[in-house]
Amino acid sequence: MDEDKFDVIVVGGGIAGCTCALLLARAGVKVLLLERASHAGGKNVSGGRLYTYSLDEIIPGFANQAPLERQITHEKFSLLTADSAVTLDYHHPIFSEGSTSYSVLRSRFDPWLMAQAEAAGAQCLTGVQVDSLIEKQGVICGVKAGDDEIYARAVVLSEGANTLLAERHNLVSKPQPKTMAVGVKEVLTLDSDVIEERFALEENEGTAWLFAGNASAGKVGGGFVYTNRDTLSLGVVCNLSALSDANQNLAAMLENFKQHPAVRPLIRKTELLEYSAHLIPEGGINCVPPLSGAGYVIIGDAAGLCVNAGHTVRGMDLAVLSAKAAAQALIDASQTNSFTAQSLAHYRAHLESGSLWSVLQQYRSLPETLLQTPALFERYPQLAADILQQLYRVNGTSAKPLRKIIWNNVRRAGLFKLIKDGIRGARSL
Repeated sequence: MDEDKFDVIVVGGGIAGCTCALLLARAGVKVLLLERASHAGGKNVSGGRLYTYSLDEIIPGFANQAPLERQITHEKFSLLTADSAVTLDYHHPIFSEGSTSYSVLRSRFDPWLMAQAEAAGAQCLTGVQVDSLIEKQGVICGVKAGDDEIYARAVVLSEGANTLLAERHNLVSKPQPKTMAVGVKEVLTLDSDVIEERFALEENEGTAWLFAGNASAGKVGGGFVYTNRDTLSLGVVCNLSALSDANQNLAAMLENFKQHPAVRPLIRKTELLEYSAHLIPEGGINCVPPLSGAGYVIIGDAAGLCVNAGHTVRGMDLAVLSAKAAAQALIDASQTNSFTAQSLAHYRAHLESGSLWSVLQQYRSLPETLLQTPALFERYPQLAADILQQLYRVNGTSAKPLRKIIWNNVRRAGLFKLIKDGIRGARSL
C-alpha cells in the first residue's frame, strides 16, 4: 500500500477542510479529502455569514464566481421581551472588496469550494465515513474507513464541532457543556422580490439580524435571521449548560421565536425547505485544545476556533484562517519530510502570528462573562423595553422627562448591579 500512500488525508469537507486541501494541492502535496456526506455541504448545516477577506486572500475575487447569497448591507440587533423588541438598525453602504460579507447556504457553497480543491489537484471522495485513525507507536499515520485502511504521512481533522475521531483517540478532551452551544435552524422559502420588500433591501442586498433575550427563553444564546437569495435562514442557539436549566427545550424555543410579534411578520407565507441542528464551539481561546501532534493537526470548529462576539458570530472566516495556517505547517513538513509533533507545532505558531489569534485573545473573557451575567438575557431586554414604552406612550397625562424615566427604571433594575455588569461586559470586549 506504500505506493498509494498520500502525503496528507483531510477528514471533513467543510470550509476548513476544502481550503486546506486546496492549498496543499497547489503546493504539490498529494492530498486526499474524505467527506462522509453524499456531497460537500450535505452535513454542513451551519450558515449564515461569510466574511470574505479570509478566502479572498486565497482565491482573489472569489465572490464574483462563488454561489454566495446576498451581500450584507443591513445589520440589526434586537433585545426581545415576550411581546416587544428594542432594535439597533445599521444600514451601511457596500463595503470595499475584502471588507464585506455575504449570507451563504453551505449546501450550495461547499460543493463549489471542493471543486476548487479538485481543480488544484486534490483527490476528493464523498460518501466515505472515517471510522477511526491509524496510530502506530504514538504517530497518526492514516485512517480506517470500513474495511479500507488508507495511509498518509499526516491527517487533518476537520470534522466540525462534534469531533468524535479526536475524542476517541484522546487527542482532545470531551468539551464541557458550558463551552458548547447547540443550534437549530430552518431554511424557509420566500420569493426574492418579497424578501427585498419585506426587509427593505435593494436587489442582492442582504440583512443579518441577531436577537437576544426572549429568543432563547432568557438564557445564554439568541436567535438569528439571514436573508438569502430566495430563502431565509432562521434559528435559535442556546448554551448547553444553560439549556439544561431552561423551561423550554430547543424545539419549543424555536417555535416561540417564530411566533414572536417582531419575527412572525418576517416569515409570513414561507414554506419549510430544511430543518437541521448542530453544535457550536463557544469556549473561546481558553478552551482551544492541543492543535497538533505527531502526524496530525486539528482545524476549524473541531479545534474550537469560533467566536460569538454578540453583535456577530465568526466561524467560517476563522476556519479559513486555521486551514491556511495548518496548510503552511504541512507544506513545510512535506518539504523537510518531517511530520513529527515538533514540526507540526509550527501550525500553532502560524496561528498566533496571524489575525485569528488576536480575535480569540480580544474575546477571551466573553464566554465566561455571558454565563456569569444572566441579566443580559433576562432583565436588561425588559429594562430597555420599559424605558421606551414609557417614552413613546401618550395617554393624556403629563409626560415625565426622559431623565426621570431612565432613572426610575434603572433604579428598579438595580443601579449597582447595572454598573457592575456594564464594567464586566466592557472588559470582556
